[in-house]
Amino acid sequence: MSTNKVAIVTGSTSGIGLAVAKRLGKDGFTVIINGIDHDKGAKRVTELTAEGITCEYFGFDVTKEDAVADNIKKVGEKYGRIDVLVNNAGGLGGRARFEEMTTEFYRGVMALNLDSVFFASRAAIPFLKKGENPTIINYTSNAGWNAGGPGAGMYGTSKAAVHTITRALAKDLAEYGIRVNAVSPGTIDTDFHIGIKSTKPEVFKSWANNIMLGRLGQPEDVSGVVSFLASKDAAFLTAETIQVGGGQALGI
Repeated sequence: MSTNKVAIVTGSTSGIGLAVAKRLGKDGFTVIINGIDHDKGAKRVTELTAEGITCEYFGFDVTKEDAVADNIKKVGEKYGRIDVLVNNAGGLGGRARFEEMTTEFYRGVMALNLDSVFFASRAAIPFLKKGENPTIINYTSNAGWNAGGPGAGMYGTSKAAVHTITRALAKDLAEYGIRVNAVSPGTIDTDFHIGIKSTKPEVFKSWANNIMLGRLGQPEDVSGVVSFLASKDAAFLTAETIQVGGGQALGI
């Protein structure tokens, strides 16, 4: 049985996920980093260990049912518990208008953003029941409300589903004391936006004009909220989605 509390953060070899893994590690969790680039995963473990964080890398694709189930079971059995599951993995998956959208594209986006949450949560529940202040934290998006920009309709649809599955899981798991919440990041300055940052940096910079607080978000803005949701300070919070976007969702 682990003496440290154990947190799994999917998709955590870069971006927001890496910031979350670092923050939870600094909070005293043993952190399980996940990704599909094994070299990068090993590098992150070295970096975080050098910062005094206890961590381990489990490489698996969050869209693959058997791989998710097997790896999360290994984590749970090794440490005897899971205290926090952060379903961070996800993404736009590309852009496609509905008329030209292939079924493969549709299923791929839904798998990345929704199937991953279902597979990981289902696999973690038996071990979360053994955890202290057990918590699942998901990621939705403004696109879940406004359906996303041109070509991002399926991304928006998948994130709306994450909003609902968060509340459904919260209802389902309340009797076990397992809390389930979500964060909804606004425009965060990460490689998620690498395409537009590299081709149209002035456009990317201008996005701050649509944010009440007048700046783009940083990964640490999200990791701080995740840290709060994973803590005892949030012990009476469940089925909630917290907007982390500097007021972006209201528009200005």
